[in-house]
Amino acid sequence: MKTMTTLALSAALTTGAMAENRIDTIRPDAPALSEYGALPVGVTTRVFTMMDQVDVANTPPEGEVARADRPLTVEIWYPALPNTVPGGQYEAVIRDGVTKVMLNGHATRGAVPANDGQYPLVILSHGYPGNRWLMGWLGENLASKGYVVASIDHTDSTYADQAAFGSTLVNRPWDQRFVIDQMTGLDDGIGGLVDGENVAIVGYSMGGYGALIYAGAGVTQLATTYEWGAPQALLERNMVGTAEHMALKDDRVKAVVTFGPWGNNAGFWDAAGLAGIHTPLMLIAGSVDDVSQYDAIRGIFDGATGVDRHLLTFDAANHNAGAPMPAPAESYAVSEALGWAPFEHYADAVWDSTRMNNIAGHFVTAYLDLHLKGDTEKAAYLVLQPNAADGVWSENEDGTLGEDHTYWTGFPNRTAAGLRFETKLSE
Repeated sequence: MKTMTTLALSAALTTGAMAENRIDTIRPDAPALSEYGALPVGVTTRVFTMMDQVDVANTPPEGEVARADRPLTVEIWYPALPNTVPGGQYEAVIRDGVTKVMLNGHATRGAVPANDGQYPLVILSHGYPGNRWLMGWLGENLASKGYVVASIDHTDSTYADQAAFGSTLVNRPWDQRFVIDQMTGLDDGIGGLVDGENVAIVGYSMGGYGALIYAGAGVTQLATTYEWGAPQALLERNMVGTAEHMALKDDRVKAVVTFGPWGNNAGFWDAAGLAGIHTPLMLIAGSVDDVSQYDAIRGIFDGATGVDRHLLTFDAANHNAGAPMPAPAESYAVSEALGWAPFEHYADAVWDSTRMNNIAGHFVTAYLDLHLKGDTEKAAYLVLQPNAADGVWSENEDGTLGEDHTYWTGFPNRTAAGLRFETKLSE
């Protein structure tokens, strides 16, 4: 058995050495809106610093509240000039916070920004821990379709600087707000591309938690009291009904997308909090998510009664449904720093990650095009049989679709298996 295990590991490492770690793969069976758009994509890295902030991670349970500057490194994808040669690499760090990897994608580092108008802004917010490349596949893809995308390295919450969980609980929505303000205030070529009145937040796990608070879901008083949470009731700034939380209301944000949002599973919202969501919402989740807990995610879907909302479910998928990029080859080996293979941080036991990325990208594109660009034709991709298995593929002899055709719009025949898409309107 030991010999077989060693051989399996050796084979994985050999395969990894030859792998490209591509984040931009579109499978032949991908739905219609998964494909990259027509625009070349540039990418750059910026650091935005929040000055003199409460330092949650270094504040003791009692005594003086610590303060420090809070730097946020941001990866920015944007439409580039038409003559931009596509393709480039990212030097990233994987889940163990130590191992460096090269990722390959569409974007060109430092490309000259396009000069043909403005594009909506999308904020990407990773989980705990995570980093700005975790959803880089979506950043590139959306930029090619006419968006400026800013993906945040949340301080105290990345693979390399993971610190007390309380910092993540307190800071997530405020990090998102600050980066929106910084991006809309840029006075350079990239700033000239940003339509600051049409913004979306896309968050995974704790990124989704922050986005929901930003969207109006103030947390419960109970959530501010957990010993494992934020010290000295610092989380009260995100509590429902407080002046600080109410100040987060932001009419620039036209849509929110959350992948496996954490929080409802731990009592962070009640009916009043969820009913306070004022921004159109799409949730994406795996039906066996045991981190954020699928039933709790459905509770958000049911409880956000003040807005129209959608829930895309990957049947039999766990917490990694849709958001993380495909596992880098280097993550297949057991990490000395972790004692386990970081592969499981990215992958799912049932679904192929690229397949989930393609499907999620299709729905996110339709949703953002509708809400940020006013492209009403994309609404057809969001009006579906709730259970894909109930859809009927009907094709006439001349290749046109039959009158009884109810298969999911944009999905080739036989490719929507294992998916559900539900919609509820505001009450």
